[in-house]
Amino acid sequence: MSQLKTEKQRWLDQVVEEIIEPELAIVDPHHHLWRDRGTDYLVEDLLIDTGSGHNIQKTVFIECGAEYLTDGPDHLKPLGETEFVVEQAKLSREYAGTAGGAVIAGIVGSADLRLGSAVQDVLTQHIEIAGALFKGIRHALAHAEFPDALLIAGRAPAGLYLDENFRKGLKVLGKMDLTYDSWHYHYQNRDFAELARSAPDTVMVLDHFGTPLGVGPYLKEKDAIFTQWKKDIREIADCKNVVAKLGGLAMPDNGFGWDKNSVPPTSDEFCAMQRDWYLHTIDCFGPERCMMESNFPVDKMSLSYPVLYNGLKKIVADFSRSDKEALFYNTASKIYRLDE
Repeated sequence: MSQLKTEKQRWLDQVVEEIIEPELAIVDPHHHLWRDRGTDYLVEDLLIDTGSGHNIQKTVFIECGAEYLTDGPDHLKPLGETEFVVEQAKLSREYAGTAGGAVIAGIVGSADLRLGSAVQDVLTQHIEIAGALFKGIRHALAHAEFPDALLIAGRAPAGLYLDENFRKGLKVLGKMDLTYDSWHYHYQNRDFAELARSAPDTVMVLDHFGTPLGVGPYLKEKDAIFTQWKKDIREIADCKNVVAKLGGLAMPDNGFGWDKNSVPPTSDEFCAMQRDWYLHTIDCFGPERCMMESNFPVDKMSLSYPVLYNGLKKIVADFSRSDKEALFYNTASKIYRLDE
């Protein structure tokens, strides 16, 4: 374990809480794995987090540009990431039986939808590598207006959602019964809604609430951003082919500032500051179209896995048992076909 990782864990360990509702079955539908990015986050680290008290049974890996092939055509290089995660998934099945933690049950990989109908060949090769583990792709729309102000700046070209070939590729996903995950920023939510309407037969997943920003030039605009965001989420929810992932709001770029504090937040502090974002989205989509996510290890910059899931549970503490089961397990299992 690196010194950097040791210091980070020491910081996180300042807040230790009793696990609430430890019996509630959970699918974590959004996490990453990688090497050589300051600190590794591999299956062993994932198992420590998912085995830290909550009943995390399955997870879904989401593309993050890890372990791409170093030679061959550019459009096939993401196949290296799928190969890498297939091996990590095998290890998760081996380790989880003895050490605890969740099994990686799904892979959302990467493919360039601008290939149009030709993207089918790339998707077929992903499936040949991963089999039933392969569930869909994420091709980020995130275009940073002020990249220097952000820790993680999306570098998609402006207006990608309008690209004719991109839209053709998006429809190929629907024909192949694969999902599309989107990462974009709050000011792109209406663009995403338009994109969703253009491909009604493709299941689309809104990641991280549309990533409302709260740093740099957005710092003083938080109230206005929230007001417009509420309208945009309601518009997106009218697209019945879209489901929402609830999480990813503890990234430094969201502007809550927890990563800069001497002590990380408690689940009560997390709940108090983020409840409104969650409850509005659930109100618009309904629990059957929402899934709670961790976005680890990115959100680990702000709080620990057990504290995060305590906070998520506290946000919906008054919900019915069936609604909680949808939010924490059933929606993710259905959308990503984890029981197939």
